[in-house]
Amino acid sequence: MLQPPISLETLLTEQRNPASVAIDRLPTIDVLRVINQEDAKVAAAVEEALPAIAAALDLIVDRLSAGGRLFYTGAGTSGRLGVLDASECPPTYNVPPDLVTGFIAGGDGALRRSVEGAEDSPEEGASDLMAYGSGAGDVLVGIAASGRTPYVIGALEKARSLGVATVALSCTAQAAISAHADVAIEVLCGPEVITGSTRMKAGTATKLALNMLSTGAMVKLGHVYGNLMVNVQQTNEKLRNRAVRIVEQALEIPNEEARLLLDEAGGEVKTAIAMRRLGECAANARERLQAHGGNLRRALDAGAVR
Repeated sequence: MLQPPISLETLLTEQRNPASVAIDRLPTIDVLRVINQEDAKVAAAVEEALPAIAAALDLIVDRLSAGGRLFYTGAGTSGRLGVLDASECPPTYNVPPDLVTGFIAGGDGALRRSVEGAEDSPEEGASDLMAYGSGAGDVLVGIAASGRTPYVIGALEKARSLGVATVALSCTAQAAISAHADVAIEVLCGPEVITGSTRMKAGTATKLALNMLSTGAMVKLGHVYGNLMVNVQQTNEKLRNRAVRIVEQALEIPNEEARLLLDEAGGEVKTAIAMRRLGECAANARERLQAHGGNLRRALDAGAVR
């Protein structure tokens, strides 16, 4: 059942920041110093939230490992950041486009222009989640800097009724959305330089937390080897060159040799590395990888690595 939202004026994100009360009278360089000094506080706030972020990450990995999907939702800046993080997963890690999905109050049009009032409807949040056919086995991260957005609460409530695992990400203490989630992440980065402008510190904190969730999930799922993105999708010349460099770095071989090996592997970075490490042809290396769910590290650990 939806609870009455916490009074807006009591929220941490709505408090007036004493460091910037005279920002409109400062010289240009001092305006920037104030913003920079406040931004410097964000990483420490994220560090304080690491245990909750870790719990959320473990929940996400469990669901994705079992065939589930990850959804992000929010309104305004929060929604845009969720869509951004989701949209970057397929080209970076070559995962299916629907593995990580972001949706925003007001629909895709709200990515460019504010859709006033869209965030006030919990029913819209619930129906937008349903439009993606989400169900038991999936996980939803509801994002709201203020921690009280009705659209997000509606989506979280619907998710829980469907057996979807839920995570709440906010930038205020005892956030309303926290009560509607299995795991609550509250990154307390303090009042904004411009009062209530949560696209600033809160937006930065949200981006950092989402980076951790998606990157951490891809690491745990075996889409990286060391710190190399071995699942990179080679959709342009820059990424094709990156794929060659990854093979070169992973195997410590000359660039041209890496290029030839990658061609022999059909452009598959993990296959190329497995071929050389395991002394196998492309077909056999591919089979080894498939036997370990595409996880290069596990395939190499199970074989006689050269």
